[in-house]
Amino acid sequence: MDNLFTTIIQISYLIAASFFIIGLKELSSPATARHGNFLAAVGMLLAIIATLLQTHVLNIQLILLGLIIGSIIGTFAAYKVEMTQMPQMVGLLNGLGGAASALVAVAEFTKILANPQAISVDANISIMLDIFIGGITFTGSMLAFAKLQGLIPGTPIQFRFQQVFNAFLLIGFIAGSLYLVAVTPSLTVFTTIIAISLVLGVMFVLPIGGGDMPVVISLLNSFSGLAAAAAGFVVMNNMLIISGALVGASGIILTQIMCKAMNRSLVNVLFGAFGSGGSTVTGEAGSSNSNKHVRTIDPEEGAMMLGYARSVVIVPGYGMAVAQAQHSVRELADQLERMGVEIKYAIHPVAGRMPGHMNVLLAEANVPYEQLYDMEDINPQFEQTDVALVIGANDVVNPAARTNESSPIYGMPILEVDKAKQTIVIKRGMSAGFAGVDNDLFYKDKTTMLFGSAKEVVAKLAAEVKQL
Repeated sequence: MDNLFTTIIQISYLIAASFFIIGLKELSSPATARHGNFLAAVGMLLAIIATLLQTHVLNIQLILLGLIIGSIIGTFAAYKVEMTQMPQMVGLLNGLGGAASALVAVAEFTKILANPQAISVDANISIMLDIFIGGITFTGSMLAFAKLQGLIPGTPIQFRFQQVFNAFLLIGFIAGSLYLVAVTPSLTVFTTIIAISLVLGVMFVLPIGGGDMPVVISLLNSFSGLAAAAAGFVVMNNMLIISGALVGASGIILTQIMCKAMNRSLVNVLFGAFGSGGSTVTGEAGSSNSNKHVRTIDPEEGAMMLGYARSVVIVPGYGMAVAQAQHSVRELADQLERMGVEIKYAIHPVAGRMPGHMNVLLAEANVPYEQLYDMEDINPQFEQTDVALVIGANDVVNPAARTNESSPIYGMPILEVDKAKQTIVIKRGMSAGFAGVDNDLFYKDKTTMLFGSAKEVVAKLAAEVKQL
């Protein structure tokens, strides 16, 4: 009977893992993302129930209480947290996932202190890995959350001998772990390596600027998965191992996609202190844009350009997210479509503060997913586009990435809006983007600037279009 019960539990884990894999696949498309998320949630529920039914679970009542409290908090957060705050929310959840995995390792280590022979060497090594990855994920994610939330400056923070200090911390962690595994369990040494892992997490995110958060969030998401997998090896739970491996693998793949979209290596993102504002010259052939002038228009002129166009490509950026202008953008697009204008949305992979940030915001405004185009698909269409409407985007549309070899963003794939017949840029002012460089697009003959808050300006454009 016990063998049958164990088999049923493992089959339940296999079904749950299948749901996870199918869910991940469906999350790759806006058309199936909602169903994929539902399947993954069902898989997680099944995995939790199967785990609770195992006889070695110590306190069902306490676990159920935790589930109820967590569900209440999660439901409240789902309703109260704005879509513009999703990057912070994801960072926070990554951190909590890492902390949960590390706490599993802490609980298992207490068994070693009580009986040093209770856990094998390989399980002991898994505990050390869990502490290392989980600790870094927790404090790193909390720091990323603080940067995104504006609690601390989002600019890179560096100091002399920073990497040397990090190296000493890493050596200290390895030495402490070897002592615990090969010599003897020690609460003092164990507490020390926990502290080291927490400090390493802070040092990991400290030199990274806020604009690189899409990469950092996806990497920390991968770390949280690896921490869960390590926890699975600690407690010998196949479901934790499988789900952690899936999260870890998908996170690192997404991280590579983000790096490719910026034409930068992961090492450069983590240690390059990009976005410190050291350079502001990006004109062609290294010339400055300081003596150039921009053409400005008012909402009435902008509405005429949009209303009489045959095709308009809308390019959302972080400025749209900050102004929470996605609903106004959808209203403007609806007005233009009623006039026979073809509307498309161009999405850059790193626009915003987390992977898919623009997609999430536009989905909240019920923008049809078939109107969303990836960079590779939309770039060949800009030459046939009458008007490109850039809303709060900066570096991801800067033509210096193609033309100026001295620019910090040279080689970065961009949305080629400068190839459209006309370009309207909605922006609060002429400030540089995250890379700290001026934008050549603003000074192009075919570009006009419409200054103001994205939400207010887009609403004015929609109102003017109605009167055409």
